[in-house]
Amino acid sequence: MLNAGKHRFQLSPEDHRRLEELRAERPARSVRESRLTTGETVADLVAETVGSWRFIIFQTVVLGIWIALNLVGFARHWDPYPFILLNLVLSFQAAYAAPIIMMSQNRQSEIDRRRAQHDYRINIKAELEIELLHSKIDALREQEILRLLNIIQRLSAHLAPDLVAAIEAEAVQRCTSSA
Repeated sequence: MLNAGKHRFQLSPEDHRRLEELRAERPARSVRESRLTTGETVADLVAETVGSWRFIIFQTVVLGIWIALNLVGFARHWDPYPFILLNLVLSFQAAYAAPIIMMSQNRQSEIDRRRAQHDYRINIKAELEIELLHSKIDALREQEILRLLNIIQRLSAHLAPDLVAAIEAEAVQRCTSSA
């Protein structure tokens, strides 16, 4: 019979160490979302607001009203045709919105990078565990085959001893003639 320990799948020492580290980790249980700073909260809020259809529609309506009021002249022309003040306001908005949105995107990309790294570690753990399961199944299959061969030999010896002797003699003859 095969010794189950003898046919154990052998991981490299590095893979074995990595698997033990990954088994010890419980990231889903220990994940603590860090508190956002005021700046991060504001950056996320600005990015969420500026990146919404509601903001785009609202800004389009305000710009249309601004231009219409200055062209038609119902009110005093505070920003005549080249709309220099409007350009200044939009430039001011873009100058502040762009870096704030970038801060939010950078923070989100860091979160995504950490998640991808976590997923990679889980995939490595799964791969190593699957390799171990394959080796255990192979060892069990080998043990089962040996057990079945042993049963077949015992049945053959019991039922037809002359036939078994002839088959064994033929196998020995083949081995000696091929050598």
